[in-house]
Amino acid sequence: MLYVNGNWVEEGEPSIQAEDRGYNFGDGIYEVARIYQGRLYQWEAHLARLFRSAREIRLDLPWNSAQLSEIAAQLMAKNGITSQDDAILYLQVSRGASPRQHDIPQSSEPVLTAFVRRKERPLEQLNNGISAKLVADIRWLRCDIKTLNLLGAVLVKEEAKDAGAADCILHRDGIVTECSASNFFAVKDGQLYTHPANNLILHGITRQTVIDLALKSGIPVQEEAFSIDFVKQADELFLTGTTSEITPITSVDGQPVGNGQVGHVVKKLQALFEENIRMQVSV
Repeated sequence: MLYVNGNWVEEGEPSIQAEDRGYNFGDGIYEVARIYQGRLYQWEAHLARLFRSAREIRLDLPWNSAQLSEIAAQLMAKNGITSQDDAILYLQVSRGASPRQHDIPQSSEPVLTAFVRRKERPLEQLNNGISAKLVADIRWLRCDIKTLNLLGAVLVKEEAKDAGAADCILHRDGIVTECSASNFFAVKDGQLYTHPANNLILHGITRQTVIDLALKSGIPVQEEAFSIDFVKQADELFLTGTTSEITPITSVDGQPVGNGQVGHVVKKLQALFEENIRMQVSV
């Protein structure tokens, strides 16, 4: 069961107008929130980022946080999400249907679409790590806005897959930014390093959670730009995201990271994150 602008729609029923600007231009925004044991995780942070993204693309949302939260609750109920289920909730807002023109129309009505999917945690990747490939970052220059313009991310992820890697580590002129759909961290001499949260990366909610947990546990964090060479010398690497959580990267371009095993700093952060999940879903 999907939610489409006030209507409950069965899977497979048509629900998009041909001149919807999300469909024609990628003119819209979205969020993906995690559901653990039937409870939304970090929902307020996702809502805050959704409203920020809307402001950045000059999109006035006619829904407030309480209304969106009610829609989320109804979605989970109508799709039978229980306390035994791990899932994701996808929420998308397009600028709506309007005669095709590049400038922003004054009369279009935003269209809200949302759905829930059961999704297990990626335990194999969390425990064993993944491979990555260094790939040029060809995306646009406003990666801080969570928009529907994801073709660049699709292409770089496919380049990594073609090389036999699970994901890519993106770089602009030799400076590392993030991964195809996740933030990126390096560990060197017990410290975390990650690109500053500017326009070149998404302001990841899991990224910020990891930074907060690290600092509280005494692990130093440096939010600064670093090079490909620094990545190659790192002791540990990992990516963070709503569905990927804290996923270790154990090889890059076919070469092992450190000793090729999941490192102790990543394992410590995973344990802290696990405890954070337990605390929030038990409230």
